[in-house]
Amino acid sequence: MNKSSFFIVGQHAVIEALRNPKRKVLRVFLTEESKKNIHRKSPKRNLLNDVKVYFKTKKELDKYSTKENLLHQGYVAEIEHLELPPLKDFVKEKNNITLVCLDGVTDPRNIGSLIRSAAAFSVDGIIIKERNFPSDSKLMFKAASGAIEYVNIFTVSNINSTLKNLKDKNFWVYGFDGKGDKNFTDIEWKGNNILLFGSEGSGMHQHTSKYADFLVKIDINKKIESLNISNSAAIVFHHLSYLKKTVD
Repeated sequence: MNKSSFFIVGQHAVIEALRNPKRKVLRVFLTEESKKNIHRKSPKRNLLNDVKVYFKTKKELDKYSTKENLLHQGYVAEIEHLELPPLKDFVKEKNNITLVCLDGVTDPRNIGSLIRSAAAFSVDGIIIKERNFPSDSKLMFKAASGAIEYVNIFTVSNINSTLKNLKDKNFWVYGFDGKGDKNFTDIEWKGNNILLFGSEGSGMHQHTSKYADFLVKIDINKKIESLNISNSAAIVFHHLSYLKKTVD
């Protein structure tokens, strides 16, 4: 894992990083008001304990977010990447888990929004090609709104070989495609499943789609061509979460 540090901005991104005991937070840059807000949100635990804190004006903090045209809200932090177990170790002897696989999805805002939805509906993990994952993107962390601290993200060198290996471990792969054979709500969703989403522009790569056991779709108004990938994912995650609760 790359241990080099990087900066994130925004209230939720910074506060959740501070709350995560596994996240190494090197420095925090705050306004006086944002420091007070941190203490208000966590009165029983000093999130700034053992962290180097520097007080700045909002204008001084602008330099950390102006380039990306983001609102820092008075919160900036320098952090390190999280350590995660290899995917093969994570799935070992696990049952009834749901993983998301992103094929060709590269936009940091979409990835961040999708991570937020995955955390909200308790998805077990996200698989993404290493070179497509903007691991130190301020935009992705801001869009995830702190949820990145609660989702297992597995970066892999090859999506196709990863899908093949997971299929050998009794995972079913469901590729989401507007021309899918079934509406995804008609699936029983039992066992270990992988939700395979392609990019908004070109969808799944043709070779990757061959690893899907089933092609399914989200039934929408025929006047609308498609949904944003993060919106599509949120709909699917909510449905699967609801099914799991009714079974439990």
